[in-house]
Amino acid sequence: MEGIFWLIVVVVMAVIEIITLGLTTIWFAGGALVAFLASLLGAGLLMQTILFIVVSVILLAVTRPLAVEFFNKGRIKTNAESLIGETAVVQQEIDNLRAKGMVSINGQEWSARSVDNEIIPNETLVEIMEISGVKLLVRKK
Repeated sequence: MEGIFWLIVVVVMAVIEIITLGLTTIWFAGGALVAFLASLLGAGLLMQTILFIVVSVILLAVTRPLAVEFFNKGRIKTNAESLIGETAVVQQEIDNLRAKGMVSINGQEWSARSVDNEIIPNETLVEIMEISGVKLLVRKK
């Protein structure tokens, strides 16, 4: 009887994964499949449940990052994302407390804030660490 339950879990998780494409429920389908196989081999419900949890967590922790990297490999970065890691020049002193600061990169001016909360003077070279909305988060080079 437990075997049927685990097969239902496999199917439900697979259907949810197909609908959402979020790479989250497929790992639980794998855990349920292992629990189903354990039920066929005569393992008790407690062992099946433990196997389901352990296998699901291991699959989620180990293979999800690899799958996400694989599926995002061909993804084209937006223009803004391509700025991360680039060097910009401070055009207006960056001061997080006063919520001001501008940098220039590739002929474009962007609002900027310091990731280290330090004041960065004009004409300083900074590295773009990330983008938050329409602001670049930078660090002094």
